[in-house]
Amino acid sequence: MMNQSWVQIRENLEATVGKNNYVNWIEPLELSGLDNGVAVFRVPTNFMGNWVSRNFGDDIVQLLKSSGEAVSRLEFSVGAVRSVKRAPVAAKLPTSEAKAVSSPAVQKSAAQAVPGAPLDARFTFDSFVVGKPNELAHAAARRVAEGGEVAFNPLFLYGGVGLGKTHLMHAIANQLRTQRPDLNVVYLSAEQFMYKFVQALRDKKMMDFKQLFRAVDILMVDDVQFIAGKGSTQEEFFHTFNALVDQNKQIIISADRAPGEIKELEDRIRSRMQSGLVVDLHPTDYELRLGILQHKVEQHLIRDSSLVIADGVLEFLAHRISTNVRVLEGALTRLFAFGSLVGREITLDLAQDCLADVLRSSDRKITVDEIQRKVSEHYNIRLSEMIGPRRVRNIARPRQVAMYLAKQLTTRSLPDIGRRFGGRDHTTVMHGVKRIEELRVTDSQLEDDLELLRRALEA
Repeated sequence: MMNQSWVQIRENLEATVGKNNYVNWIEPLELSGLDNGVAVFRVPTNFMGNWVSRNFGDDIVQLLKSSGEAVSRLEFSVGAVRSVKRAPVAAKLPTSEAKAVSSPAVQKSAAQAVPGAPLDARFTFDSFVVGKPNELAHAAARRVAEGGEVAFNPLFLYGGVGLGKTHLMHAIANQLRTQRPDLNVVYLSAEQFMYKFVQALRDKKMMDFKQLFRAVDILMVDDVQFIAGKGSTQEEFFHTFNALVDQNKQIIISADRAPGEIKELEDRIRSRMQSGLVVDLHPTDYELRLGILQHKVEQHLIRDSSLVIADGVLEFLAHRISTNVRVLEGALTRLFAFGSLVGREITLDLAQDCLADVLRSSDRKITVDEIQRKVSEHYNIRLSEMIGPRRVRNIARPRQVAMYLAKQLTTRSLPDIGRRFGGRDHTTVMHGVKRIEELRVTDSQLEDDLELLRRALEA
């Protein structure tokens, strides 16, 4: 009688929790008995029992009660489950991990169960405005999102705040989950990975943790710089990375700087990250910022055709708010709200009044990091060489140029500038600045370089 009730309850649960959740979590359960109000289920792993208890336990208890069973709570016992067909999967996994995975069904459900960061449905490829600073990153992300075999693994995206890294990560995951539902796609931040690792250590469930992350098809880790300096987390991330790459599983990583510039990152992890495609999302230029604003206005007009924006407003915003796309979009959203609530045309004067605080805080602030990056690109040297110990002329001169520009265009002190150039003494910075001041008087090429770099930095 009890098993007949369970058959009916499973059908009801499928309608309640959806097909995917049913196949992954409910179908593998086997009701083995009822004792003193406790319904006992056999499950393939402890992880599955804990997950079902947390997410579907109350529903199962209520449905059992509704069917006439005197049930007050559930228990889960790990053991062989007759309803799940088992097949060897050791060939797909490293030898050390093969013993941890008992079935394809468990492997798939475990991968889909990794609770990562929620995806933002607004972040798609259609809503991503492409320009010269981000066209390579966009093209690489689209290639990964097709779900087929990719020539580069991992894909490493890096750049400053508000340049589109997270947008592209969400766009990849959104497209894959829509067009390739057969793939197990996991997106989470490096902090979440670290938290889950520490939790697994604390709860003595490292085997479950390893099984989870080694069973995914595509792993996406955002802001990976946060694991730098975290010894044990780096160790586990390295082993997870290797296990997935060995299985030809795709990895996508983002950070705020290139792998070689992340301090306290283990050399072996840095080397692995650099073995794929490393793409820099450059700071937005005026044309790209204007395109983003125009796209946002077009999307808003679909919902509210009464909005009127005077000529020159978007151009003004694209020029004045140049360092962070999120701030730029937030400013436009504020104007949308103001225009809608007050019912007025958004003019240039209104925009300046409404966004006075944003415009003040967004006045161009050039950083030493930005100067170093621009000078490195201009002279075609690596950023690591810029801040490294080498003193050969083709590196020392660009380093002095960068020090000179940092002194001229930022408010940083000489000791602070020296620290940002590999921990150099302030007297070294003084010497570099003085040398460039002397040379620019007689070297017209150097003078042209300085002017070109200054315009690029102040744009």
